[in-house]
Amino acid sequence: MRRRGWSGGGGRWLVWVGRAILWALIIVIVVNGVRAPFERFTQGQNAAAPTTPEDAGFPVQEAAGFASQFAAVYLNFDATNPDQRDERLTAFLPLGGERRFGWNGYGRMSAGAIQFQSIDVAADNVNATVVVSFQSGSKRWLLSVPVYHSGDRFVVTGRPALLPAPAVADLPAVADPDRDNSLENQLRPTLEGFFKAYASGNTAELRLYATDGATIEGLGGSFELAQLTDVIVPVGGESSRTVTAVVVWAVPSGAAAAQPSTDPAADPAAQSAGLEQAYQLSMERQGEKWLVGRIQGAGRSVG
Repeated sequence: MRRRGWSGGGGRWLVWVGRAILWALIIVIVVNGVRAPFERFTQGQNAAAPTTPEDAGFPVQEAAGFASQFAAVYLNFDATNPDQRDERLTAFLPLGGERRFGWNGYGRMSAGAIQFQSIDVAADNVNATVVVSFQSGSKRWLLSVPVYHSGDRFVVTGRPALLPAPAVADLPAVADPDRDNSLENQLRPTLEGFFKAYASGNTAELRLYATDGATIEGLGGSFELAQLTDVIVPVGGESSRTVTAVVVWAVPSGAAAAQPSTDPAADPAAQSAGLEQAYQLSMERQGEKWLVGRIQGAGRSVG
C-alpha cells in the first residue's frame, strides 16, 4: 500500500504563526491605547506646574542677614575708637581690602533699627544688591549694599550707597463715630477693674470680667494701671459692642536715682514712666453685666 503524505501540516503551522502575529498586534494596540491618555495626563500636569525662577536658588534670607549685620558695623563709627570698626569690618570685606572702607576716620555716627528692605539679584545669580532701612537721629534712611555669594559665604563687593527712605504716608481724615455716651459712662468702672486685673495677670480676677468660655491672659504684674483715659463705644447692638479703651500704663523704670542722697522725685529717670496705649475689646452683655470676650490692640485712632 502506498503511504499517504501528511496533507495540510504546513498550512496549520502558518495559521498558528499568523494567529501569534495577530495577537501581538492586538496587545501592542491595547497597550498604546492605555498609555497614550496616561502620558497626556501626566504631561498636562507637568505643563501646569510652575516654572522655577532663575534666581530661586539665591539665598535671599541669608543675604539679608549678612547685609544687615554689615550695615550695623558700617554705619556706626566713632573717631575716639576707629580701630574697633576697622576690626569688625574685616568679617564682611574681601581679604586685603581697605580697612576703613571709605571712612576718613573723623567724627561719629550712630544708626539703629536696621531692617531688610529689598533685594535685586543679578542675572548671574551670584551677585545681588541688598537694601536695608535704618534710623539715625530723627531720620530714616536706606543703605544699598552690593554682595556676592559662593556656597554659604558672602562678601561685600563694593561701596554702599545711602538713599532716602520713603516719606510717611498722608493720613486721610475720618469722621468720628457716633458714640454711646451713656454706655461709655456705665462701662468705665468695669473697664478700670478689668485693666487692673489685666495688668496684674491675676487669673481669678480676670475670670470675673471674662465671658463664659473666654480665656484672657494678663501682663503678669510687669505694669500697673495709672489711668483709664478714654472709653469709646460706637452706637450699635444691644447685647454686644466693640469698645476702644485708652489706658496709661505705669512702667517701672528699674533705675536708681542718679544721686541716692537726693530726693528721687528730682530725678525723672528714677520715676515710673507713663505709656499711653489703645485696646479694642469685644464685649457682651450677659445678664446685667458687660463682660470681655476678647482683647487686642486697637486699629486706627478714633475720637
